[in-house]
Amino acid sequence: MLYSEKVNGLFSSQLREWDLARVNYLQFERVKTRMLDLSGFEILVQFNPERIRSSAANVDAKSIGARPCFLCSKNRPSQQRGLTFKRSLTVLVNPFPIFPRHLSIPSELHTDQRILQNFGSMLSLAEAIPDYVIFYNGPQCGASAPDHLHFQAGNRGFLPIETDFSGGKFTTLISGKPGVKIWNWSGYLRGIVTLSGSESEKLISVFNHFFKKFSAFQPDKPEPMLNILAYYNPDGWVVHLIPRKLHRPTQFFEEGIDQILLSPASVDLGGVIITPREEDFNKINASDIADIFNQVCINENEIAGFFNE
Repeated sequence: MLYSEKVNGLFSSQLREWDLARVNYLQFERVKTRMLDLSGFEILVQFNPERIRSSAANVDAKSIGARPCFLCSKNRPSQQRGLTFKRSLTVLVNPFPIFPRHLSIPSELHTDQRILQNFGSMLSLAEAIPDYVIFYNGPQCGASAPDHLHFQAGNRGFLPIETDFSGGKFTTLISGKPGVKIWNWSGYLRGIVTLSGSESEKLISVFNHFFKKFSAFQPDKPEPMLNILAYYNPDGWVVHLIPRKLHRPTQFFEEGIDQILLSPASVDLGGVIITPREEDFNKINASDIADIFNQVCINENEIAGFFNE
């Protein structure tokens, strides 16, 4: 049996057996959404109150140290079952979905959220479950458990960035070496570089080069601030790298009507803005989103330099 078929079986059985997951996925079918147009591309805004746990999570060292790790097997709900992936990761149904099908994929070891030595595992996951986008939130840009290595996954076709990349309107090929291509994005309000290719070792090599250059740009960080989205097509992988310069925008810390409780992570930067409060869902507009992207993302003109020799 293909691994993707096992994941489908896990999903079906968990919705039968686990009350919390079943109720939340039924509620997700009625989640409110609306579309905004930003300079020729679309952003989907989602009102999802169950995501308040993640959006407003305290991720400072003191808060992390004071709570049990919810990704460790001993602390998971008794009804939550998982599938082992390559003896190092466990695929779980996420009971608080952003996607119609949403997975959490933690390491079996309680080890810090770091991507450099685990990028290959991300590619392997994408190949094993090609109906999903795999995403990684860095420890200072969206991960609500920065103390425990994990990925997440959501079903393909949900994030606007997939369609925008295949359409080619916002991307320019900046390198076309055998086995891997590098694309730069422009006019997208977020600095993004996309890697595509069919040879995992070459993709890993290019990623490592980028990571080294970006690390020098942010030497005071545990790792450079980065969100990653990866998926697998018949002709190989597509990997969107979204470098960051800020965890949360100023709107997050405002008070009263000026506050927008938005803590951008991979899904938001992939084009689906998650608002856990209805007042934010109703009032956020294209100008707010453009400003938030500008605050948290590296400028698109700076990114190409991370791939120069």
